Amino acid sequence: MEKYLFILRNSPFFQGMTEEEILSVLHCVNATVLHRKKDEYILRVGDSTETMGLVLSGSVLCLQEDLWGHRNIIHRIGAGEFFAEAFAATSGSVLDVNIVADEDTEVMLLHTGRLLQTCPHACAHHNRLVRNMVSVMARRVMDLNEKITHMAKRSTREKLLSYLSAESIRQGKLSFTIPYDRQQLADYLCVERAAMSVELSKLQKEGLLKTNRNHFSIFSNK
Repeated sequence: MEKYLFILRNSPFFQGMTEEEILSVLHCVNATVLHRKKDEYILRVGDSTETMGLVLSGSVLCLQEDLWGHRNIIHRIGAGEFFAEAFAATSGSVLDVNIVADEDTEVMLLHTGRLLQTCPHACAHHNRLVRNMVSVMARRVMDLNEKITHMAKRSTREKLLSYLSAESIRQGKLSFTIPYDRQQLADYLCVERAAMSVELSKLQKEGLLKTNRNHFSIFSNK
């Protein structure tokens, strides 16, 4: 597990912990590593899980899919970020989303039940880990609230502007790269890709933005 310490040290889940403490926790929660190729499933709708996943390299998509192939991307999880933590922490729950590798990916699985048990040694780093987990889950709620804000807009144009404005603010600059390709962005905003492309073209003609693939530059009127 030592070879993963670089990414683990920079994960909010292990914030404030030494390498020795991180390795101790990995042993405590029976950490295992698995590899998935692009488009391979890690977890499926209907699965139950006692482990949450940490992305070590690559990225995964948390999404909903129907029988006709329509996708609703809930969020994209990159290196150092977690998935399925709420399901793993809730006994008896089953997933209502699929977790799919967006590229060749390594993930670490952590047994959440071991984490939530009271540590017999009352070690400080175990308590810190629980606090960090609460912060991770709170961040996920905030991400979902942001997606709801975008989707609540009435038109494709408004959804696009809402998302791009939020992403610009999050990254602190007017020229930025988003984590989605065009189809994924349409799936995230729950709009048709063709309609979204039309609106992006209009926004460029109006001088509000420029885009090249997943890179955007926004021109503010302020």
